[in-house]
Amino acid sequence: MWPLKRLALRAMVSAQPGLRRSLVKDVGELMANPTSPPTKVRGSYAKTAARREEIVRASFEVFSVSGYHAASLREIADRVGLTQAGILHHFANKWELLEAVLTLRDEEAYLVTGINETTLGRAAMHGFLDLVEHNVREPGIVELFCVLSAEATNSSHPAHKYFQDRYVWTVNRVTDAYGDMLTRGELLPGIDPRSAAVRTVAIMDGLQVQWLLDRGALDMREELRLHIQSLTSVEFE
Repeated sequence: MWPLKRLALRAMVSAQPGLRRSLVKDVGELMANPTSPPTKVRGSYAKTAARREEIVRASFEVFSVSGYHAASLREIADRVGLTQAGILHHFANKWELLEAVLTLRDEEAYLVTGINETTLGRAAMHGFLDLVEHNVREPGIVELFCVLSAEATNSSHPAHKYFQDRYVWTVNRVTDAYGDMLTRGELLPGIDPRSAAVRTVAIMDGLQVQWLLDRGALDMREELRLHIQSLTSVEFE
């Protein structure tokens, strides 16, 4: 399972004790295998995987533009041709929709990068560069991240713990990558892997904001590549 997917499930349950664990498990199963029907039903109708995925993707678009608090179930329902009651037939509440959106984002990021706890060195850094290149082609991903991460700085936000854990995970992965490069003699002298990782993640986030404000003003992947190149003795394409 993609590590951030596990973080999303754990963080959302912690943030909202009222969410039933059975529903959280069902969302995780759906995102892992979206073509398979859910294993449980609510009321007299079976929840179809295709309809649930349609709702999640519509929620992704709405959260990307409006954020979590301003987004409404009515707007999501209108996008998929349902009533609000129809949305609640598939998902218990807006909290559960947000969890499913974050899970979907993490699943798609993993498909692009393949990065996990065992991915080290240049392979990991190339994975992050690939992710940035993918995000440029899918601006909704960048919008979703920037809007929700800004909102989630408030400790009462349902995704607060998720983003806390996400940053810990990401900084640790970049630290491990630089650490591996250090042992191979591929990091420039005097570079501390942990400090370099914190700066690299901060640069990735800052580039995203600048790019959203003016998408023609910079090349996110190239700027990140130049930053990584400035710390290492190996070439990054």
